[in-house]
This record gives sequence, C-alpha cells and structure tokens, in this order.
Amino acid sequence: MTARRVLLTGATGYVGGRLLPELERRGVPVRCFVRRTEALRDRAAPSTELAAGDALDPAAVARALEGVAAAYYLIHSMGDEDFAARDREAAAIFGEAARRAGVRRIVYLGGLGASAAGLSEHLRSRQETGEILRRSGVPVVELRASIVLGSGSLSFEMIRSLVERLPVMICPRWVSVEAQPIAVEDVVSYLAAALDLPPGAERVYEIGGPDRVTYGDLMREYARQRGLKRLLIPVPLLTPRLSSLWLGLITPLYARVGRKLVDSLRNPTIVRDPAALAVFPIQPRGVREAIARALVNEDEAFARTRWSDAVSSSGLRERYGGDLVGTRLVDSRSTFVPVPPAAAFAPIRRIGGAAGWYYGSFLWRLRGSLDLLVGGVGLRRARPRSDALAPGDALDFWRVESIEPDRLLRLRAEMKVPGRAWLQFETTPAPGGTEIRQTAIFDASGLLGLAYWYALYPLHRLVFAGMLRGIATRAQRTAA
Repeated sequence: MTARRVLLTGATGYVGGRLLPELERRGVPVRCFVRRTEALRDRAAPSTELAAGDALDPAAVARALEGVAAAYYLIHSMGDEDFAARDREAAAIFGEAARRAGVRRIVYLGGLGASAAGLSEHLRSRQETGEILRRSGVPVVELRASIVLGSGSLSFEMIRSLVERLPVMICPRWVSVEAQPIAVEDVVSYLAAALDLPPGAERVYEIGGPDRVTYGDLMREYARQRGLKRLLIPVPLLTPRLSSLWLGLITPLYARVGRKLVDSLRNPTIVRDPAALAVFPIQPRGVREAIARALVNEDEAFARTRWSDAVSSSGLRERYGGDLVGTRLVDSRSTFVPVPPAAAFAPIRRIGGAAGWYYGSFLWRLRGSLDLLVGGVGLRRARPRSDALAPGDALDFWRVESIEPDRLLRLRAEMKVPGRAWLQFETTPAPGGTEIRQTAIFDASGLLGLAYWYALYPLHRLVFAGMLRGIATRAQRTAA
C-alpha cells in the first residue's frame, strides 16, 4: 500500500505533527495537505511533498489526492462555532475526491463513546465524520480513541494546569466519569500500522491503554509524579458551561474549545471491542508510563530550545516574573560584546568556584549558607579544577546538564527550591562580535513555587543582570 504516495492531512496539528516524522522514518512517501506550506517547510523531510489548499475547496482536495494510495484524515474544526457542519462538509468533499482519485484506504482518527449513552455534540460529530467518509465507498480504517496523553495535548495541558495551580480543586461530576486514556506515542503507532493492514481489514477499531480511570485519577497521578499534594472535592452543581468558564480562568484552554471538551467528558469513553489488540502488533502503555513519558518529552523538547532563536522568533515579552512557557517561567536577557564567540564564552566556562559568579559574591555566599541550613548542598562543592566542563560536573550548587564548546552552557540547580531551576548561557555570532544570552528557567512546584519565584524576582533580576554585565566585561578584558 505504501508504494504510491500517502496523503497526510492535519500535519500541523497535534497528532499529525507527530505522525509525519514517524512515516518519514519508516520510508513512507508522504504528501502533506496544509493551508500554509511554510508552516511545514522547515519540519518536513526533503522527500516529503507539500500541497497547499483548504479542506473545503473541492479542487484543491482533488489535486492533493492525485496519485495517492492511502490518505490520513486528521481534520477537525473544534475551534469553529459551527464545527459540526464544517466537519460534515469537509468529510463529504474529501470522501468523494478520494473515490474519484482511486484511493484504496482512508485512515481516520475519531473519538470513543457509545452512541446509546447520548453523545455530546463533539463526540457525535467525530463519529459522524467517520460515517460520511465510509459512505464515499472508499474503505476506511477508523481508530476511536479516548483521552490522548502527551505533552502538549489538550487533555494533558488541562490536567497539568489544574494540578499545578490549584491545591484544592472543586470537581464537577465529569471528573468522576470513566475513560481509557492512551499515550500519544501509541496513537501514532496505531495510525502508522494502519497502512499495513491487509485489504478487507478496514473497520472501526477502539484503541486505548490498559487502565480505566477518571480525570480525577489522572490529576492524582500527575500530582504524584510532580510531588504535589492536592485535594479534590466533588460537587454536583457545575454545568459544562460553568466548568468551561472555570477552566478558562485556570487553564490555557480557549474558552469555546474548553466548553466543547468539557461537554464531551460527561460521556464514558471505554474500549468495549478489544479487536485492535488482536489485529495490531501494539501493546499500549499504561497511564503511569504515559504521564511519565509526557513529562520526559516535554523536558527534552524544552532542553533543545535555543533561546537566542526563540526570543527573536516568538517575541517573548519582558514583564514581571518573565514569560510563561508551558508551566515554566522564563527570564531571558542578552548583551553584545565586540569579541569572537570563543572569547565571549571563556568567562562562561570558568564560572563558579574561585572565579565566582561575576556579580554579588556576598549574595551568592548567603544563598549557599541558607541552602546548607535547609539541608542542601550549598557552595561547598566548588567546581572542577580545569577550565573544561563536562555534562554531570558539579558546579557549586549547580550541575552541568549540557555544554557545547564556545556555544552553550546549561546548569541545573541542585539547591533546595520549590520546583526545578536552570541557568543557561548562549553565545551567538553577530556582526562585529557576539551576542551573549542568559536565560533563567524555573518550573514551579505548585503555588509555593510560584510565590517563591515572584517574591524573589526583583533580586534575581538584579543578580542575573549584574552577572551578564560581569561576563561581558571579563570577556572584553580577556580578548584585550
């Protein structure tokens, strides 16, 4: 089935954006159908075709499906007011164009839920879309999933925001409704494997992890892995509309999307047909591992961020407390020095120990003493004797997490703080010299962590800004 090109819609979305590199890794020739090709140009492999168009434009859809053996339909309009009507229209256009183009299989990701339970508008629309695609006559593999757990997913972000910000949660009835979550990595595996099913195996498959849990269980497990104590108080009074307004205040969810999502949570989303476990060579992971993987993946993605690029491309705003990126608070600043990158990086690689931190030595010693009083490591460990640093080296009450010679040093805090903290330095060539960027990152643990960060932010700002000036002065002296 993969000898001819495969069309992928929704490649800029949450699931599609993870499916694309998996298909490329497997050597599947892919064509992506997106509204804006520039959104994928730097992320897609050179072998991947990009086709521009709108799912409601029959001519554009027909062009995208030319010469295609199979197509992934990952289009959803939940952000639109009349999303159900748009989804019906788009599915009808796509199914008819696929039939005319001779497409042999459509793979569609829908939503779990028994129709007898009186489905929400959102879940009803998801299942209706699958039915419209089947009416075209093209064989359809429909995968129906419950809550998708992964860093950046809508459900995971809602859980994380609630748990991180609220030590006591007033929980409406939907928090106790059963679901069967699945890790996003397993969803991607099912989607990719759907191409390899033999002809005639096209049908609806219900996919989910091995655990039946509630949103309340997911919140408790997230809190456990983050070391947070949370109290959930059930109340029967919050309607989906009131719940969505509440979520809009607490979480980053777009209010209209939040209301549709919450309305869907009143429906149990349980796997009742286990056929997928017999047909697909996939053993989905449990909730505990899925949440742990989400946290690890988020850490890895965050660690790869080049703040010298991120600040210029996304325009992080300078405001009190820094900018909020996910759950992390980011305070970034830069300065220019008229020296080469190697000279600019020299004082950075010598930081700590006898060289000190280039500003506020008394304040650093005081912080080390306070850390000792509460059982931390303090400043007693100093640093390696040589100028060279390696990942894993102790550096006062920091540890080297990553170092790239003359480019980057990232330190992870090992002092006692209510959360996790990093300090990162980058040097980037600039006309006539080098830009040095310093970024302080704090992943607050609950309200205590937020209070700690915002209370000490004026002092942190003073010390970190002074440190950056000290590094720039030392770099120029070294070059001279």
